[in-house]
Amino acid sequence: MTIGIMNGPNLGRLGQRTPEIYGSRTLADLESQLRAKFPETALEFFQSNHEGALIDCLESWHDQGIRDVVLNAGALTHQSYALRDAVEGLGLRVVEVHISNVYRREPFRAHSLLAAVTAGQISGLGLEGYALAVQFLLAT
Repeated sequence: MTIGIMNGPNLGRLGQRTPEIYGSRTLADLESQLRAKFPETALEFFQSNHEGALIDCLESWHDQGIRDVVLNAGALTHQSYALRDAVEGLGLRVVEVHISNVYRREPFRAHSLLAAVTAGQISGLGLEGYALAVQFLLAT
């Protein structure tokens, strides 16, 4: 089983961008952490600031047989019908992850266009949320 770990806009700046909200660890730290925690699981990582690149990657993963995805779409969570349609149309099993607790922030962040087409959502548990999402996908 291969699990895709996808991060959207601005997440490439983890460790530098608003560390009081997102912490000081980087995407490279996350990748190392997940590979160490799940050494028997094939993990594919992708990050882009561009909506179309995220959709292209989801389609590519689907074509490679990857059906399980941990997705932190960043702000696209709240505004991308195209990303939502890709998740739904490809029949992927997705766990939506947010590093910060989106429900304790600006009101617009509390609405997810993705939630209705995902297996579940993890919000506010920092980078540990990714590991919990992988655990869930492996166990179900």
